[in-house]
Amino acid sequence: MNQKSTAQVTYLGELRTEATHTHSMAKIITDAPTDNHGKGEAFSPTDLVSAALCSCMMTLMGIKASGSGWDLGEIKAEVYKIMESSPRRIAKIKINFELNSNLDEEQKKIIEKTALNCPVAKSLSADLEQEIDFHWL
Repeated sequence: MNQKSTAQVTYLGELRTEATHTHSMAKIITDAPTDNHGKGEAFSPTDLVSAALCSCMMTLMGIKASGSGWDLGEIKAEVYKIMESSPRRIAKIKINFELNSNLDEEQKKIIEKTALNCPVAKSLSADLEQEIDFHWL
């Protein structure tokens, strides 16, 4: 395989990993969550999945707005991850977006549809509930 890897990940011990992005050399530390034998001192892998969904949606909103010549304004979001115990998995990701923008109603609908169709959203299991709310200020 001639493709360069996306990341190199090292187990650091004590339920902690370090992932290095091979293109930029940026690093992410993960720690097991406190409800699963960890210290909760960094993002857990399931936290990263939840944050990645939000980041992917925001990125695609930005790409769509930029490509359309729209000023997207400021976007913030709160991300909630709800775990299930048997089997242990993410059962639900809830994201509350706050968008401070002067887009018209049609543009807002386009931005929302774009976000909901991001690659991470489409890659997650259909069993994982995604509750996404857009609050336009």
